[in-house]
Amino acid sequence: MALRKETGGRKKKTGKSLKNNWELYLFILPALLYILFYCYYPMYGVQIAFKNYRVSEGITGGEWVGLAHFVKFLGNPVSWELIRNTLSISLLSLAIGFPAPILFALIVNELKGKRFKRVVQTVSYAPHFISTVVLVSMLTSFLDPSTGIINKLLGAAGLGPFPFMSNSDWFAGVYVISDVWQHMGWNAVIYLAALAGIDYELHEAAMMDGASRLQRIWHINLPGILPTIAILLILQTGNLMSVGFEKVFLMQNPLNLETSEIISTFVYKMGLQYRQYSYSTAIGLFNSVVNLILLVTVNYCAKKASGHGLW
Repeated sequence: MALRKETGGRKKKTGKSLKNNWELYLFILPALLYILFYCYYPMYGVQIAFKNYRVSEGITGGEWVGLAHFVKFLGNPVSWELIRNTLSISLLSLAIGFPAPILFALIVNELKGKRFKRVVQTVSYAPHFISTVVLVSMLTSFLDPSTGIINKLLGAAGLGPFPFMSNSDWFAGVYVISDVWQHMGWNAVIYLAALAGIDYELHEAAMMDGASRLQRIWHINLPGILPTIAILLILQTGNLMSVGFEKVFLMQNPLNLETSEIISTFVYKMGLQYRQYSYSTAIGLFNSVVNLILLVTVNYCAKKASGHGLW
């Protein structure tokens, strides 16, 4: 009886909430429908990772083979090269690309002139809106060993030229540095918003106590944005195995394939070029499961260490 009353009470509260706040739920509805149809509904096709899928037989057809495709991938020596390349790019992006917008936001926050501050923010945001195709074209042009402006400047300084785009050892560095340049300003927006929410009275009290600007940044600004840093770190770590496909694929060439072939590009080639649909789906599912494990693990560790997490 008590359970029925509790369930009935919950239903009444839910119904009352829907009635009183129907406009808010109406705003949520398009996003909810998008997630259901474009994120959850396609997961129905994940079952082909456990089958020998044939287009003529459909998703529900085909012979059930269990974990055979996963075993095939993990038993392939190429798989460990793919994982190594993916992790090397991801970890370098995490080491350089994650702290860069934090430092940039702290610097911009300290700028005094409002007009100059706006100019700096606008200039730093602009590269974010450059398409990936255009960006890679710019990299190919600027880093060309004979005509590229970067190699021209290095040559004037008595260095180079360097084959940035055709040397496999340079691939990860070029990818990460160009990524930081393109997205640092945009990614700093959320940190600037968090810094704007810090009570200025804390700074005034610190200045009265004789704290320097660096001390105020270290003891007031950084702790103030720590929850934001923790959440974004968890989210980025959860995508550690998901390096952007489009940019890597466009930057690839036969000379740098040794380090530029990653899991997402391999899935594309296996699935669309060689039509091994079940095999490519199994690799993609393996990648997603690893990301999920990383996300849960990092969230747990971050919550234990700082008290902040996604859940």
